[in-house]
Amino acid sequence: MPKLNPYLNFDGKAEEALTFYKSVFGGEFVGGVHKMGNAPGTENLSDEEKNRVMHIALPVGGDLLMASDIVPSFGQNLTVGNNNYVSIFPDSREDADRIFKALSEDGNIEMPLEDQFWGDYFGSFQDKFGVYWMINFSTDQGYEGSK
Repeated sequence: MPKLNPYLNFDGKAEEALTFYKSVFGGEFVGGVHKMGNAPGTENLSDEEKNRVMHIALPVGGDLLMASDIVPSFGQNLTVGNNNYVSIFPDSREDADRIFKALSEDGNIEMPLEDQFWGDYFGSFQDKFGVYWMINFSTDQGYEGSK
């Protein structure tokens, strides 16, 4: 059965927000705080955008609260509604394909489901009801989100 985790988007406040949630729930960030400036293709971002969070995850109980910042120069805008995603961690690549295809039908694909530079099979979309989803299959069994 796939695992679900909430994924929040912020406009430059992801690290501040997750640090606040950490003060409430305790724990440590899984894998640290990943900044936009460390990702390929971000060389031309402003220093402010390079310092934005690409990914951050905080264990809460047996789940992960995850977040990132939008990047305005990539054309991303934060509006109420797209600041929350349901992030699904399927058990297999095939299940990731099945879930992505079914849920994204008649929706709007943001990122096609494909192998990513960080090593996972990932895609995101808004379904036909306006709900935002992320599908993330990881072969790294040590990663909390995938099991």
